[in-house]
Amino acid sequence: MKVLLVANTEWYLYNFRLSLARYLRDRGHEVVLVSPSGPYAPRLQSAGFRWLAWEVGRRTVNPLQEVDALNRLTRIYRAERPDLVHHFTVKPVQYGSLAAQRVGVPAVVNAITGLGYVFLEDRFPGRLLRPVVLGLYWLAFRHPNYAVIFENETDRDTFYSLRLVRPERARVIQGVGVDVDRFCPQPEPDEPLVVFPSRMLLDKGLGVLVEAARLLRERRKVRIALVGEPDPGNPATVTEADLRGWEAEGLVEWWGFREDMAAVFAGCQVVTLPSMGEGLPTALIEAAACGRPIVTTNVPGCRDVVQDGVNGLLVAPNQPQALAEAIERLLDDPDLRQRFGQASRQIALERFRNQVINERTLAVYQSVLERVTGR
Repeated sequence: MKVLLVANTEWYLYNFRLSLARYLRDRGHEVVLVSPSGPYAPRLQSAGFRWLAWEVGRRTVNPLQEVDALNRLTRIYRAERPDLVHHFTVKPVQYGSLAAQRVGVPAVVNAITGLGYVFLEDRFPGRLLRPVVLGLYWLAFRHPNYAVIFENETDRDTFYSLRLVRPERARVIQGVGVDVDRFCPQPEPDEPLVVFPSRMLLDKGLGVLVEAARLLRERRKVRIALVGEPDPGNPATVTEADLRGWEAEGLVEWWGFREDMAAVFAGCQVVTLPSMGEGLPTALIEAAACGRPIVTTNVPGCRDVVQDGVNGLLVAPNQPQALAEAIERLLDDPDLRQRFGQASRQIALERFRNQVINERTLAVYQSVLERVTGR
């Protein structure tokens, strides 16, 4: 089987799908990686994989640029002649599926890694873009032999309700997996530290966390570290000026992008992600594997990782007071942190290990290819 794994950044392939690529290669399959160019492309090649450049803007909306991106991906598929293509993130799913239909790729697997900004935002420009995105999904899912992998049942049911995907073509696989040897429990530090591991986006709950930090500051001294970068192409991003301003107020520390997330989690007592909605957040899976208690929101994706009162606390979205109280509760109770942390590790081992996710993904490939071969 020749498989193309296609994403909108080489960073995504390296950090989230390299385990899958190695798993497939170890079982005798040919794997080619396709994405825009960037600093992680040489790392993919150093891992022994062919990597092909496909330039597509994550946030561009110029029709000429988008048609050109579709045509370039079509040429890649025509030249490579894969048995199956697996698309990750919105534009690869949409353009890749259309390219596969043009060329006649036998099998297509599409991964919906979250509903994204146009589903979560009810104001301009999200409301303006939604019909366009939905229309492209409708066209993409017209391939005669495809499957769609969702990261949680709520997202799957949303696509059902919009009549975008038929039930027999849908699968649920929770997340991208985690390396439980790399992300493993370490003794927690003595100093209270709360980590927010995410892109710096308002729909990840960053503004809510800052307001919670103001409330906490009135009652106690606690460090809150924001670990990640702004996303300039995303309408929900905060600016570097915003981050520096919050730092100057003494509310948070902005650490920027960090590759050593296992060390980041080892250095904190609590992890929080008060998001408005997720596919299934990899950062929380990694935090769970590191045996950390988690405070997050009772929304799709987040509640698929955290069981309230078992390995963390769930709060309603957009509620700074509830978020502050939940964080404070964990900071004040080391026994509760230890119990939640142990449960987090067990959940990661049972449900989110790379081996588990990769096995289920290959099973989807085989089920789709069986429609072609009849075996």
